[in-house]
Amino acid sequence: MSTDLTRASTTYVLRGVRPLGGEAVDVVLDGGTVAQITDAGAAAVDGATVVEAAGHVLLPGLVDLHTHLREPGREDAETVASGTRAAAVGGFTAVHAMANTSPVADTAGVVEQVHRLGEQAGWADVFPVGAVTVGLDGERLAELGAMADSAARVRVFSDDGKCVHDPILMRRALEYVKAFDGVVAQHAQEPRLTEGAQMNEGVVSAQVGLAGWPAVAEEAIVARDVLLAEHVGSRLHVCHLSTAGSVEIVRWAKSRGIDVTAEVTPHHLVLTDELARTYDPTYKVNPPLRTARDVEAVREGLADGTIDIVATDHAPHSREDKDCEWGAAAFGMTGLETALSVVQQTMVDTGRLSWSDVARVLSTAPARIGRVESAHGRPVAVGEPANLTLVDPAATRTVDGATQATASGNTPFRGRELPGRVVATFLRGRATVLDGVPVATAGSTR
Repeated sequence: MSTDLTRASTTYVLRGVRPLGGEAVDVVLDGGTVAQITDAGAAAVDGATVVEAAGHVLLPGLVDLHTHLREPGREDAETVASGTRAAAVGGFTAVHAMANTSPVADTAGVVEQVHRLGEQAGWADVFPVGAVTVGLDGERLAELGAMADSAARVRVFSDDGKCVHDPILMRRALEYVKAFDGVVAQHAQEPRLTEGAQMNEGVVSAQVGLAGWPAVAEEAIVARDVLLAEHVGSRLHVCHLSTAGSVEIVRWAKSRGIDVTAEVTPHHLVLTDELARTYDPTYKVNPPLRTARDVEAVREGLADGTIDIVATDHAPHSREDKDCEWGAAAFGMTGLETALSVVQQTMVDTGRLSWSDVARVLSTAPARIGRVESAHGRPVAVGEPANLTLVDPAATRTVDGATQATASGNTPFRGRELPGRVVATFLRGRATVLDGVPVATAGSTR
């Protein structure tokens, strides 16, 4: 791609791009919207910045339903500004910020603070996720209605990092969010079955001597919650689904017409518990990396629509929390800057998904689940908001955790060659990334 980065224009001509991997066209962005779509080479706009992008795929801006931005409270690991800059580099124009901050995002005041920090940073729209229970303690419901009515307009609620394990509380939460079309996003982990767990329970855990996290601990909660959702007629979203059994339960629930959606992370699409043999805590994550059989099952579930979306579960950590022995290390790994490449490698390049499917699982469906579809996940069409991602599918790159935009380097893909490269990201027609490089931003373009 050839672009004059010195120009301050907010009008762009994207020359020869392929929307959703289709035929090459020219796309003009002006005034925050898609202004024109013409035959390739036909667009001519005075004063516009021309982006020569023949063969590049144009997607609606990616939307992450599951991001940890750590602010407030753990700015040593990530801030809203650094996390959303990483999001823009990865092609995301919107992220949903999880509630396990310090203080916990369980009140209108905290979610509004996170929302404002996102506007001030200007890299991507930030939609706070509200906690289901006060302090994530699982004892009493948080201020769900107040968060929904706040300026942040919260529609997704989750205690992610912890499971809402009390079935009475889970039922009440599912009933409560119906009033404002909200959704409860469950971290499916039965705590009594995972006490002290360090990795997936199986052959590898027995051989390396680490306490196991059994698949049934996830599957038991998924099964319980889809039945609760059916009983109360509410929306349920399953976070970071990771086992073959969970895929089958969600498939069964959908066949019954239960209003359940599910996500898979990029790392669960490709990495297995065999990596625990290295004792490298970079690979310590919750839910844990599973078996090759589970990886195949989640790929199949994503391909056939049982799993609705890919969500990063971007979980940055300070060096101190990861550069230690496995048992003492924090769970989690980063993912915003590598998600699209992993999906291309595992699903597109293998023929299981088209680029149109990629737009669905990484943009349209997460925007719909999070109820932000009025601005994000929109079609690439004239008059639509210019929240867009331009990717070069023919490019390759070797991941270097030290040079990523995130404040933390705990990527599980360090040193791996991945296909595809996000070359430009546009938020309401303003470039946040050009030639793969973040563009200085002065805050919100709202």
